[in-house]
Amino acid sequence: MPTTAPAAPAALAGVTASDSTLRRFLHGLPGVDAVGLEARAASLGTRSIKTTAKAYAIDLAISMVDLTTLEGADTPGKVRALGAKAVHPDPTDRTAPATAAVCVYPDMVTVAKEAVAGSGVKVASVATAFPAGRAPLGVKLADVREAVAAGADEIDMVIDRGAFLAGKYLKVYDEIAAVKEACGTSARLKVIFETGELSTYDNIRRASWLGMLAGADFIKTSTGKVAVNATPANTLLMLEAVRDFRAQTGVQVGVKPAGGIRTSKDAIKFLVLVNETVGEDWLDNHWFRFGASSLLNDLLMQRQKLATGRYSGPDYVTVD
Repeated sequence: MPTTAPAAPAALAGVTASDSTLRRFLHGLPGVDAVGLEARAASLGTRSIKTTAKAYAIDLAISMVDLTTLEGADTPGKVRALGAKAVHPDPTDRTAPATAAVCVYPDMVTVAKEAVAGSGVKVASVATAFPAGRAPLGVKLADVREAVAAGADEIDMVIDRGAFLAGKYLKVYDEIAAVKEACGTSARLKVIFETGELSTYDNIRRASWLGMLAGADFIKTSTGKVAVNATPANTLLMLEAVRDFRAQTGVQVGVKPAGGIRTSKDAIKFLVLVNETVGEDWLDNHWFRFGASSLLNDLLMQRQKLATGRYSGPDYVTVD
């Protein structure tokens, strides 16, 4: 299976040599047919899933969740409870898979690590002045290094959208590459574009390639803190980007839609997008994640419905 590689793979090394070469490359990418993209995403979302496949898809989706709490009122107790839920999402049914990770602020990494110790559940930490990304690079790198030192397995960074929208692509590239270096060999890097602020599908495609060129292990739609977060269309576009990037470089990059995915039906639509666009290589939590908090609750209730034929009461799952 292809693996991630250092920034700017050899096949594309020349495109990051200067601002002008990077701009020429990014603006030379094929333009996005917005109508066609949205129509394909909508069409794939109508696929019928049979009962057996649905049960498999629900368990797969549970295993792909980055169970998230990113609130100013987060406490150690809340993070410990979240960690326990990540390890055993359904305490009454130990056949339910664990989630992929818990995602917290850097100061909660140590608490989260203790809560999931020995389970295989990863700890992801947002960093780089999340969610706005408005801080000097030195502050952002210190944020990352502290999270990694505390034991974070994954870092979710936000790009400088202002720089990107101003066309300062090399500045954004250099920042991502510096954060990747600060992650060292122990933490994978997810690069958040905040697609709802990028205005156009062409910009989302350019940001996807920019992030991958700079060494992202995952590209991620959003912080979940703005009005427009993950959509089938913007996720489809990013899936097409990672597919094309692997075809050109041999490097495989993961995708993480985040924000607004709340139901099992939504999650299954995204899994269909993955299967039909990039195939089985990405149908694994090493390469595809859901950034979510409430999604897990619905997945568990639908799982129980398939097992028993009835919906559980409102107290069946914890309310996050």
